[in-house]
Amino acid sequence: MSTENEGTAVPPAPSAPPVPVESPAASPQATAPDSGAPTTPLPATPPSAPGAPEQELVHAGQVPAYASAGAGGAQGGGVPAGASGAPGQPGQTPDASWPPPPPATPTYADSGSGGAGAGGWGAAYQPPAPKSGRGRGGLMAAVLIAALVAGGLGGGLGYALAKNDDNTSSTTVSASDSGGSVKREAGTVAGVAQQALPSTVTIQAESSSGEGGTGTGFVFDTEGHIVTNNHVVADAVDGGKLTATFPSGKKYDAEVVGHAQGYDVAVIKLKNAPSDLKPLTLGDSDKVAVGDSTIAIGAPFGLSNTVTTGIISAKNRPVASSDGSGSNASYMSALQTDASINPGNSGGPLLDAQGNVIGINSAIQSTSGGGLGGTSQSGSIGLGFAIPINQAKYVAQQLIKTGKPVYAKIGASVSLEESTGGAKITEQGAGNSDAVEAGGPAAKAGLKPGDVITKLDDSVIDSGPTLIGEIWTHQPGDKVKITYERDGKTHTVDLTLGSREGDS
Repeated sequence: MSTENEGTAVPPAPSAPPVPVESPAASPQATAPDSGAPTTPLPATPPSAPGAPEQELVHAGQVPAYASAGAGGAQGGGVPAGASGAPGQPGQTPDASWPPPPPATPTYADSGSGGAGAGGWGAAYQPPAPKSGRGRGGLMAAVLIAALVAGGLGGGLGYALAKNDDNTSSTTVSASDSGGSVKREAGTVAGVAQQALPSTVTIQAESSSGEGGTGTGFVFDTEGHIVTNNHVVADAVDGGKLTATFPSGKKYDAEVVGHAQGYDVAVIKLKNAPSDLKPLTLGDSDKVAVGDSTIAIGAPFGLSNTVTTGIISAKNRPVASSDGSGSNASYMSALQTDASINPGNSGGPLLDAQGNVIGINSAIQSTSGGGLGGTSQSGSIGLGFAIPINQAKYVAQQLIKTGKPVYAKIGASVSLEESTGGAKITEQGAGNSDAVEAGGPAAKAGLKPGDVITKLDDSVIDSGPTLIGEIWTHQPGDKVKITYERDGKTHTVDLTLGSREGDS
């Protein structure tokens, strides 16, 4: 938007200093100054989509690869809970292989499309036509002349007084040239950004075929490990190229240490890492409360080192997200925030007001079609989702230690349909396997095909993806309480979670 003045033009200054007169009076022929000067065009209003656009859940993702589409349509099928199977065709169970294909349309991952109307940024501003009437114009001219005469008298008197007082000393009081201290306190957004930005990086991932995009990561330890999202670095996993650039401009080549498709977490390591790395302090995502302040750092649409603010809008939000490329989905019990998150923010830290990392920005709910610069990507509508740092920390440590993720599981296949009122154990597992794994945690707890799991501990389970995301907030060996329905009756049973290593 133009910063130039808009509206009535300023009257031109007289070509010579006005001469004091005895009786200032308006000339009957005087007219008001011309107000028809051209003005700077105002920006146009953004084009609006015809009709109400649908929304979709996508990875906050790379630029440009990760913001084009959400999950597909709802279908039946089963998925090993905690092992994240994939939805099959209606009436069929999914394949037993890992990782699973994208979820079949949970309500939080509907895909949609929207169109953007044409048009530029608005029409030029037109100055109002001058009003007719000689009386008002004459009065304005009189006021203007009187003002000029008064200004001339004041200037003359001021000059005379200064001339007569040349030999006297005077004291000049000047305003301070400083606006006060510019120190940023630790608890302010500026203070947090000042401390955190040097420990964040912009990641460029490129596949062997030259495809890829931009994401974000943050320093995890002094050895050069950087935590980010799996979908940020996925293109560079098999023979691709990976670089990490700090706000200072220093760029380092990097390599993938380990990645977890289901968790959507990855760890990369800088080659020839500097010795002065400062890891960000990790917070406790379990203690986060709705309404807490949040600060997100990332590279939205490639704009590195961008800081946005908001609050925690919700906790334990069931999210199944996909990059829209047909790859498998990720499941999380997410922190929801209204801090602006866009493609390129993925993998960046979500901080609390003290600068502690409480989550990893991973997915956004956005309107489809039309993004920044007219691309097909969608932008923030204030619905961003982050992986809780307590879960991400555990996953990152496993990846650094073994290079492979470890998933908690109950050993049962569950349906991804949304109409079950819970997570329903399917009648048959993937690939004609048993729906309840023999000797697994679910079997030992007495669960059977057809049972509908409605709660895990105190968390309400409304679907298969919700159950998977909730299980993965735990670690193998954790004891949980399962509430399920069978033949119209509610039952509760204790269950010890099993484990599975790797994504395949």
